[in-house]
Amino acid sequence: MTDTTVAATQRLGIETTGIEIIDESERTAQPKDLFWPWFAANVSVFGISYAAFVLGFGISFWQATLVTVLGIVTSFVLCGIVAIAGKRGSAPTMILSRAAFGVTGQKVPGVISWLVSIGWETFLAIMAVLATATVFEQLGWGGGTGTKVVAAVVVAAIIVLASVAGYHIIMRMQSVLTWVTGAVTILFVIIAAREIDWSAVAALPSGPTQSVIGAFVMLMTGFGLGWINISADWSRYQHRSASGGAIVFWNTLGGALAPVLLVTFGLMLSASNEEVLAGIPSDPIGTLATILPTWFLVPFLVAVIMSLISGAVLGIYSSGLTLLSLGVRIPRPAAALVDGIILTLGTFFVVFVAQDFLGPFQSFLITLGVPLASWAGIMIADIALRKRDYDDDALFDVRGRYGSWDWVSIATMGVASVIGWGLVVNNFAQDAAWNNWQGYLLEPLRLGTYVDDPAGGYWEGAWPYANLGVLLALVLSFAVTYVARRAKVEQQEALVDG
Repeated sequence: MTDTTVAATQRLGIETTGIEIIDESERTAQPKDLFWPWFAANVSVFGISYAAFVLGFGISFWQATLVTVLGIVTSFVLCGIVAIAGKRGSAPTMILSRAAFGVTGQKVPGVISWLVSIGWETFLAIMAVLATATVFEQLGWGGGTGTKVVAAVVVAAIIVLASVAGYHIIMRMQSVLTWVTGAVTILFVIIAAREIDWSAVAALPSGPTQSVIGAFVMLMTGFGLGWINISADWSRYQHRSASGGAIVFWNTLGGALAPVLLVTFGLMLSASNEEVLAGIPSDPIGTLATILPTWFLVPFLVAVIMSLISGAVLGIYSSGLTLLSLGVRIPRPAAALVDGIILTLGTFFVVFVAQDFLGPFQSFLITLGVPLASWAGIMIADIALRKRDYDDDALFDVRGRYGSWDWVSIATMGVASVIGWGLVVNNFAQDAAWNNWQGYLLEPLRLGTYVDDPAGGYWEGAWPYANLGVLLALVLSFAVTYVARRAKVEQQEALVDG
């Protein structure tokens, strides 16, 4: 870009910075600024729907409340730890991960991260379109093809434009969305509170330990771990002298505050209303809308769509940065536009062409969650081992201190993923039978038995649905990396710059 073009885009607030290191003069953000993007992306009545999935594990209200707090908070603490890398290196998450995997080796987890990011943000866009159709139908305004087309165009346009504009506009947008979605969500809780039956809540029986662990892991993966591969993208504008503890705190508070409160409220609501409990898994937005008065349906719809868009914007912005980290040589706004176009095409395809594609799509993305959890364990261990800021130049040089490939990290991720996939099961077995190869370690380890029923196979026992593979991939990768790479990290940090 010419100097004139750069100056013009900067006046418009469009971020032209890509994967390069942020200049010292631009690192003006404070740790408390991290509260806004994380809160805006996670304050949504959609979070209430997770309560039905938690209770689906057959646990009591108090068990569910405990795992809600622990699971969500823990997951965002891990996000906050990865965000520390952003202020140490002032570069996107997947560039900073080169210190652990090597400049070239980082492309292995980078591809997985890109697929997960763009996949889940496409899913959020799809949910926003379907939510619009559902509420319009309840209002009697028609929720057919015309409504979906308009909704898809509007939703995609907002997501693409915001992600192309970049960091500064997104931060301003998120601060506004926080207040709007927060206010409507509070009003929703006040209105829906009349449905709560405390005797029904208290009557929920306790479940076994396996079910509690399963709910805990589901909440971790559904909230913080779903963001962990992009968390440093939002802290790279922090000054290098910013407190790491403060970054973890504001990241955690912004991300976890609303989900903890909303899922807890959802537990009470789902336990009190059997129709809500049964309806959420197949139609979360429509089910929650059924308990609302007609006058509140429009504000409810606006809040749901804005919160889903908020999350999608963060994801598409970061997926564009990940695309650049893989070696695609285009400006950052163009990378965001490319991913935005993919999101738009994916949304139109799922909504209008392959309506039975949603289950297999989610099954594929959840499968990628195992290697992503392994990457997170490796990255967190690498951050814990390092005492110095990153060598900026070496992050872009295969001959630098981080090298081209770190085979210990690559092997750790590979082995942890193979073990992890053996301890998880396909939650969309009917829709994605091609993905039923998972869970191959459960029967040998006597953790469950597969029942081949003509009506649809299923796993017997509590452990198969505890998602142990995700937790094991995270913990095992952290432990191996912390021990096996300690000497190498010390050696890297002992090298003299230049």
